[in-house]
Amino acid sequence: MKEIVLSGIRATGQLHLGNYYGALSKFVRMQEEGVYDSNFFIADLHALTTHPDPKILHNNVKSILSEYLAAGLDPEKSTIFVQSDVPEISEMFLLLNMHVGIGELMRTASFKDKARKQLGIKTDNDNDDNIEKEIIGTDSNKRVNAGLLTYPTLMAVDILIQHADLVPVGKDQEQHLELTRRFARRFNSVYGVEYFKEPANFNFGGNAVKVPGLDGSGKMGKSEGNCIYLLDEEKVLRKKVMRAVTDEGPKAPNSPMSEPIKNLFTLLELVSTQDKVKFFTDAYNDCSIRYGDLKKELAEDIIKVTAPIRERIIDIQNNDEYLAKAVKMGAEKARARASKTLEEVREIMGIKRFF
Repeated sequence: MKEIVLSGIRATGQLHLGNYYGALSKFVRMQEEGVYDSNFFIADLHALTTHPDPKILHNNVKSILSEYLAAGLDPEKSTIFVQSDVPEISEMFLLLNMHVGIGELMRTASFKDKARKQLGIKTDNDNDDNIEKEIIGTDSNKRVNAGLLTYPTLMAVDILIQHADLVPVGKDQEQHLELTRRFARRFNSVYGVEYFKEPANFNFGGNAVKVPGLDGSGKMGKSEGNCIYLLDEEKVLRKKVMRAVTDEGPKAPNSPMSEPIKNLFTLLELVSTQDKVKFFTDAYNDCSIRYGDLKKELAEDIIKVTAPIRERIIDIQNNDEYLAKAVKMGAEKARARASKTLEEVREIMGIKRFF
C-alpha cells in the first residue's frame, strides 16, 4: 500500500509565492509522481483560533481551494477536502484532548509566541517562567482562547485520524509534529494497543525552501505584509517588487551580500533561468549591478509564474459547481478513513453503543 501523506493550509487568506514554492508546487509534483496516497485539506477549524470575520471565512476557504486546483491539484488524483467537512475530526479532537496535559500545551513555543502577540506581551525571553501567569492574567478583556492552546491536539487529530505516515511541516511546526508522535505513543500505552503509528516529517527529498519576503528580512508571510500573492494583478506585483528593500550597492568587487540583496537573489533563483541569475550575480560581483534592472527582471519572471495560475484561479472561483464537486469527492474519501478510525478509537476507549 502507498504511504499516506497529509498536509493542510489554514484558511486565513490568499496563498502567496512562499506557499507556492514551499508547499503547493511540491504537492502537485508528489501527486503526479503517484507514489503516495496524497491528502491535502483546507484548515478552516484551525483558522478559528485567530477569530476570523465570519463574513470572510468561507471566502478564504474558497480562495485556497481555488488556488489548490489552479496550481494543479486534481481531485481525481488526490484527496482534497475542507477540514470542517469531516465532523469526525471534531469528535476525535475531544477524545484525544483527554490524554493531553495543559502544561505541555502551554510550553509549546508557537502558543507562547501567538499568545504574546494577541495580548501585546513584549518579552525577548522565550524561557520566561512567568509567561503562563501573564497569559492567564486577570484582565477579562484580554484573553487567549482555548482553541489556540489546543491547536497541537487538533493538528495531531488531523494527522492521526487519517493514519498519515508522512507530514510535510516547516520548522515552526516541528514541535507540533513531535507532540503528535507523543500523543500517539501515549494513547497506545494507556490502552495497551499498537494502534497509532508515529508520523515522520516529509521534506520532499530535498532541503526545505525558504521563500524570503520583500521587506529585507525573514520569510514571506501573510502577517508580515511582505507577500506576493498568486492573485496579485501584474501592476500590483510590479509595484511590490520595485519597492523591495535593497542597500546602497556593493562598494568593492566580490563584496558579501546584505540580507535584503540575498533575498532578491533567492527569489530570482526560484523564478528565473540560470543565465539570468549568473548575469546579475556577475554584475553584483563587479559592482556594475543596477538594482532597478534586477527588480524589473525579477517582477517579469514572477509574473511568468503567477499569471497563468491567476487566470485559472479566477476561472475556478467562478465555477461553483466544480468547487462543490471537488470538495464533496474529497470529503467522502477523507470521511471514509476518518469514520473507521473514530469508531475504532471509541471502541478502544470503551465508548460503546447500546443500539
